[in-house]
Amino acid sequence: MYLIAFDLEGTLVKSKSSWVELHKKFGTWDKGKEYAEMFFAGEFDYATWAKLDASLWKGRTKDEVMEWANSVEYFEGVEELFQFLRERNFKIAIISGGLKCLAERVGRELKADFVYANELVFDEKGKITGEVLPWVDFRNKGDILLELKKKLKPKLTIAVGDGHNDIAMFKVADVSIAINPHEGVEGDYLARNLYEVKEIIGKILKEKG
Repeated sequence: MYLIAFDLEGTLVKSKSSWVELHKKFGTWDKGKEYAEMFFAGEFDYATWAKLDASLWKGRTKDEVMEWANSVEYFEGVEELFQFLRERNFKIAIISGGLKCLAERVGRELKADFVYANELVFDEKGKITGEVLPWVDFRNKGDILLELKKKLKPKLTIAVGDGHNDIAMFKVADVSIAINPHEGVEGDYLARNLYEVKEIIGKILKEKG
């Protein structure tokens, strides 16, 4: 059995950031951008940043959030890649710093085995409370993957991502694949699209025998 962990946004789907896109949908990006700059300047931790963002959407409905989540499109080749992986006895994890409403939809549709993402809290009327459960921050993607490795004991662990917060996963994986990476993000392999990711994995499996 093998294990593969994917970042979500910018890797499997065309959304770049759940947080940014919901800010733009709800007209709160000016304040959201300010909070982002404060976080990257080290003024507060990730959990505080996530809560500040979510507080700007208080009273918005789950239906509004899902309208956005259901509109996000996949990159070409994703279904073929996941089928290829399942046929080769891979356990598939999606580990996203984005929002669970999108990650769960993708995980369900693509039949991923594990889905980790950040969770907005809704009240009994389906409205955002302003609270958030920050399961995946900028540093702990590697911790999540390490936990899965220890639990599953796979023969091979692969990580695929594009952003700086994926580097922690790359360090834990046996093999890393950077797909259209941000500047400064490097993996053992570089891919331009998911078709190339599939080719690289095929090559790795052949080499491993």
